Amino acid sequence: MKSVNLQACDGARLSALMQIADAAALIAAGAPLGIAGRAEALDQLPAGNWVGGTTPYFMTEAGGRIIGEDQVWVRDFSGLGAVRFAAYDVDHLEQITQEAPENGFSLTIIPFQSECHQRFAHDAATYPLAFLRPTVGWIAGFDLGQAGGKAYVYDGRTATRHADRAVVAHIELPADQMASVEIVNLFAPDGVDTIRFDTEGFAITHAIVNGARVPFADYVNARGMADGRLPLVGDYSGAYVNASIKRVDGETVHLYAPVFPGVDYAFAAPVADFAAAFRDRLDGVSQEGAAWSCNCILNFLYGDLEGKTIGGVAGPVTFGEIAYQLVNQTLVQVRVQ
Repeated sequence: MKSVNLQACDGARLSALMQIADAAALIAAGAPLGIAGRAEALDQLPAGNWVGGTTPYFMTEAGGRIIGEDQVWVRDFSGLGAVRFAAYDVDHLEQITQEAPENGFSLTIIPFQSECHQRFAHDAATYPLAFLRPTVGWIAGFDLGQAGGKAYVYDGRTATRHADRAVVAHIELPADQMASVEIVNLFAPDGVDTIRFDTEGFAITHAIVNGARVPFADYVNARGMADGRLPLVGDYSGAYVNASIKRVDGETVHLYAPVFPGVDYAFAAPVADFAAAFRDRLDGVSQEGAAWSCNCILNFLYGDLEGKTIGGVAGPVTFGEIAYQLVNQTLVQVRVQ
């Protein structure tokens, strides 16, 4: 792993959409970066101190937007502290937290529908030091309007892309600073039923609804939830974590995140206006110190966020969010205080 500790050229940490040539210039200057964009854009970037992942969807201060092949989103970590870059295959994902800094955070990017995605979702909460050394980041995606889209992550050290690997920027903060992981989940249980599962996973055939074991696909269809607009909300000791419906295929319900036994779930109550709800939750919350932000593609699509602002939060729109573990339909930020 390579370590860098540089000051940003303008004395400020930069987070913005920019032209490929400008991003390449930052890389050439040695800046430690997290980069997002289409594969056609990321493929053009030179080797250097960066990690990246694919998505064409972004939240900007001017509102949600879809970018083309001539731009990338760049987050410059210069001035935060020492940055070490790494990549992990599916059999070594637990090393992310083992090798994470004692004071800081590990920005982690994993491709959608990869084995790494599946394994991380199942196991992240059991990794050594999982909730003591923050892992934050996102699941890379693709343009939903293009047939055969595929997600990739990039190990900038060699400017190579990977379809099944996790890439990580381990960011070590000075002793007088700390990282705070913050999530904004617009969803709460609707109070209609209590749902439990006796198996864990992304593909579920049966559920225990109010104490009775039933075919889960029948229940989802009867509730009119097969379109995925409203996720399952799991109650983790008072913290709500979403698992979104991907599709119902015969007797199997496929999810974007796994469900687990021993957790009470319910479908979410409807949210009338996503953009207004985000602005309300973020009202008065300064973006100063925000080191990374991302928001879910399902919020972007079902909340009709293209062209709408959500309280100044800017960053990639993703196919899953990482806040210690995999979450869905959630806005995630890491703030340095």
